[in-house]
Amino acid sequence: MRAAVVPEAGGDFEFVEREIPEPDPGEVRIAVEACGICHSDVFAKEGTYPGISYPRVPGHEIAGRVDAVGDRVTAWAEDDRVGAGWHGGHCFTCDPCRRGNFLQCENGEITGITFDGGYAEYVTVPSEAVASVPDDLDAADAAPLLCAGVTTFNALRNSDAQPGDLVAVQGVGGLGHLGLQYAHAAGYETVAISRSPDKEDLARSLGADHFVNAAETDPAERLQALGGARVVLATAPASDAISSVVDGIGIDGSVVVVGVPGAPIEVDANTLIGTRGGVEGWGSGHARDSQDTLEFSALRDVTPEIETYPLDDVEAAYERMIENEARFRVVLEP
Repeated sequence: MRAAVVPEAGGDFEFVEREIPEPDPGEVRIAVEACGICHSDVFAKEGTYPGISYPRVPGHEIAGRVDAVGDRVTAWAEDDRVGAGWHGGHCFTCDPCRRGNFLQCENGEITGITFDGGYAEYVTVPSEAVASVPDDLDAADAAPLLCAGVTTFNALRNSDAQPGDLVAVQGVGGLGHLGLQYAHAAGYETVAISRSPDKEDLARSLGADHFVNAAETDPAERLQALGGARVVLATAPASDAISSVVDGIGIDGSVVVVGVPGAPIEVDANTLIGTRGGVEGWGSGHARDSQDTLEFSALRDVTPEIETYPLDDVEAAYERMIENEARFRVVLEP
């Protein structure tokens, strides 16, 4: 098989020919049909994740078909349509696992970080990290939903927002354009907040009932004028932008951060005390969460805006992502 490999931290992609890997007893082998390029792939490309070893094949937004299964695998069979995301498996025995908190596993694996990922024609993945892909979702559309999709869908469904509540999505980008669709499909009164006024038409087409141009309007004041947000889903990884929406929450409201900024978020404690509000974080989900995301997406026709590239163009595709030039997710098709 062919794979795009990072040979060392900060190195350029190299194409290699490898033997197709045999799955271990608890693994499945996936013939990769699509693999999204996520900003978190920077961890593999630049060597910034603790303990990462090289050479490494990145990629944790994988969609394809089961090609082979290990001797102990009973949940999956050859030719099943499946996907794998950031959560690459768990130990089942640590305290978080015993409480069902698989994403917080103390010994958890990460696809494309602790083992080789989907920038390749085949990948082996622990059986518990695999999600079923509905037949009516294209592989290229399903791939980004296994990271950006599950992150936004899972954050919203685990919030306290109820249908009819005011829910704002800060940022209309790779995460935000999916968050808007999920918020609309869930029945929230949906607000898009962006510093790019040219995204208003897109935001409204994705389900936004209101658009706030944060370059010209104080987003917190606008949210309060609308009654105060039950949830602000913060998808754009900019500390000042996230800080600017905290005062927009209503009673028992929360800002849920899914786009990780590089600097601390400033919060006025008076706002939190006065609203009984909070600033929270949410990260991705395990395989069942991913499958829920895919099934809901198929049910409500939620799809990502994507650009597709062949594996040979991985360098150009990665640069499109890293330079924030793509609208909105970049997908490799090996």
